[in-house]
Amino acid sequence: ATPEQAQEAHEFIRTELKSLYGDTAETVRILYGGSVKPENIASLMAQKDVDGGLVGGASLKPDSFSRIVRFKETQGG
Repeated sequence: ATPEQAQEAHEFIRTELKSLYGDTAETVRILYGGSVKPENIASLMAQKDVDGGLVGGASLKPDSFSRIVRFKETQGG
């Protein structure tokens, strides 16, 4: 999925949670379960309703996993 598609899905989930549980929905962390890679982590995490990601295959490659975990450092954050 593109970051925009991920945001759309996460926004839908958060909206549904809000209709069921009110403001508590804002405290729920919604994780992206698609393919998280060093190349897309920053754009995914820039989405308002994407609160984190589940790292699959990239976790088996130390260099890739390290770049994902440290992506904020390269963003100046």
